[in-house]
Amino acid sequence: MPPPVFRFAPSPNGYLHLGHACSALLNFDLARAAGGRFLLRIEDIDATRCRPEFEAAIYQDLGWLGLTWETPVRRQSEHFDAYREAVEKLRASGLIYPSFESRTEIARLVAQQQSAALWPHDPDGAPLYPGDAKSLSPEERKRLISSGVPYALRLDMTAACAQAKDLGWTELGEGLDGERGAVTARPEDWGDVILARKETPTSYHLSVVIDDALQGVTDVVRGSDLFWSTSVHRLLQSLLGLPQPLYRHHPLMTDASGQKLSKSTGAMALRELRAAGATPADIRERVQLP
Repeated sequence: MPPPVFRFAPSPNGYLHLGHACSALLNFDLARAAGGRFLLRIEDIDATRCRPEFEAAIYQDLGWLGLTWETPVRRQSEHFDAYREAVEKLRASGLIYPSFESRTEIARLVAQQQSAALWPHDPDGAPLYPGDAKSLSPEERKRLISSGVPYALRLDMTAACAQAKDLGWTELGEGLDGERGAVTARPEDWGDVILARKETPTSYHLSVVIDDALQGVTDVVRGSDLFWSTSVHRLLQSLLGLPQPLYRHHPLMTDASGQKLSKSTGAMALRELRAAGATPADIRERVQLP
């Protein structure tokens, strides 16, 4: 039996913080304990936010922590063709359609609902897609695309769930509500998720399942904020005929107010902690790993 494969997959859109250290160290430790492989993947599909200096800092920070990984490192921006191929497969199955509303227009459509406060939201808190692009004729879609209108390619969730059915995964960690063991997937909770955009041929949901399959990842270890995203990932794996990894979601690192550490909220970066005199052993203690 081949050795298990673990991976740490940060986005170079900011400096790594303690939450990233927790996930990276846990993946590395589990791989080493199982006699497995540890991969580093750079998830840089967002060209507007990802920067070379952040990618360089990822290598520096992880090396300082004592981690080693296989090379070459997979960078998502170098593999757009693989994601386009997956999109075309779903399109050929009639499971993808273009929508043309901007984020502002979607917010307006939600606000217009008589029960806007009760409009369904996905597990991340974003409103489900309220538009009617699915009902546009092929001619109208072609006209809008030809005229240069920006668009997103959405998964027809109703049709996709009807085709896949009875999805679940094995949870080796602990879900948001203590779920463990056999978990039933609920992709319908996400509505018609975006899988690609006119300017970017993929999304997080799509690229992560493609990459995990192509890299032979057997164990996905990540923060519990991505627990219910696994529902969408299991659906896409089923639709695309991809293997199913084991999943282990770990608790998030939080600040003094109980909010998860985040680049967007200015969580102290590992490089700042290092400059202040912290050692790799200090970081392990702070993330509660031996």
